[in-house]
Amino acid sequence: MALTPGIEKLRSYLATTRTRIAGGGTVCCVVGNEAADLDSMASAVMYAYCRDLSTDANGITYVPVINIPRADYKLRTEAVYLFTEAGIDPDWLIFIDEIDLAALHSRGRLKIALVDHNKPAAAQASYASTVIEVIDHHKDEGLFTDATPRVIEPVGSAATLVAQAILDRDPALLEEGSAKLLLGTILLDTVNLDPEAKRATEQDEKIVDQLLSLSGANRTELFDALQFEKFNVSALSSADLLRKDYKQWQMGETRVGISSVLLSVADWLKKDSGLSASLAGYAKSQGLDVLIAMNAYTNPDFTRELVVYCPNEALRTRLLDFLNASDLGLSAIASDSVDGATALFAQANLGYSRKKLQPLLDGFFASKA
Repeated sequence: MALTPGIEKLRSYLATTRTRIAGGGTVCCVVGNEAADLDSMASAVMYAYCRDLSTDANGITYVPVINIPRADYKLRTEAVYLFTEAGIDPDWLIFIDEIDLAALHSRGRLKIALVDHNKPAAAQASYASTVIEVIDHHKDEGLFTDATPRVIEPVGSAATLVAQAILDRDPALLEEGSAKLLLGTILLDTVNLDPEAKRATEQDEKIVDQLLSLSGANRTELFDALQFEKFNVSALSSADLLRKDYKQWQMGETRVGISSVLLSVADWLKKDSGLSASLAGYAKSQGLDVLIAMNAYTNPDFTRELVVYCPNEALRTRLLDFLNASDLGLSAIASDSVDGATALFAQANLGYSRKKLQPLLDGFFASKA
């Protein structure tokens, strides 16, 4: 891909990381949280870049590690957009399934810097003794008190703290593309510094002003584009839509998965005429008895819909009777495009998100155990 002006230094750094990992010596993996949202990704990349080129790196190779498998990157649509806008090719990035942390640890080569969290994810908890740096904006868990630096401040975005670190250490590292990456991240996290969102602080505002000058970006245009891309799922398959925001539970004897899908049922059926087969395939891949998609979208008003897939007819009948009798406010959506294992509903009670539906279902399935 053609380089965005002002990304050459960052690109040159990222292009060497894999070779330097293989070359020996201590490697500090700069890792964002396991949700791997835009803030975690951008902060990991930019903090690793800053530290690796600093005068006090002490011979340590700093590499950013995106804390999801590479296959999941496309699900973070706002990140895909902003990294592309900044001029960063995903081939330059290292994802968690592309680096052997256990091998580095066993050879005494591993150090970790936490960004956008200050308590390691469960998958990295066994490496807690290797944590040497922390940059975060969440509640302080009181861990790693000897980390240097250990910066945990309640700002709107971890990217604000990373940008501050770069400006303090070597402002020349922030060129047009890299400044835009940090800028867009902060704007999305703070809802474009909107006071009503109560996320932005004076420090966020100060950093945004500096990054606007460095990037030459239009603040409103960049934020609006990111907001659009965050909810733009047009390029995702049904399987991707289902796994983009997915959780599953064992409820009694029943394994239940619930996906949040940012698309109307009508648009989903236009996109995938074989929706029932797609639901069946995903349910089978996850070993599910029941798969539910909670569709939520705004067009022009906020709307909720529900898709229920359950191949066991007896279980499906009991479940649908229960849901119809609940206060979800369901009304059937007629369609010839789905089979009998799939039920489609409009949901009048907009207060039912996954967080509220899960315990309702848990009670139902536990009573059927």
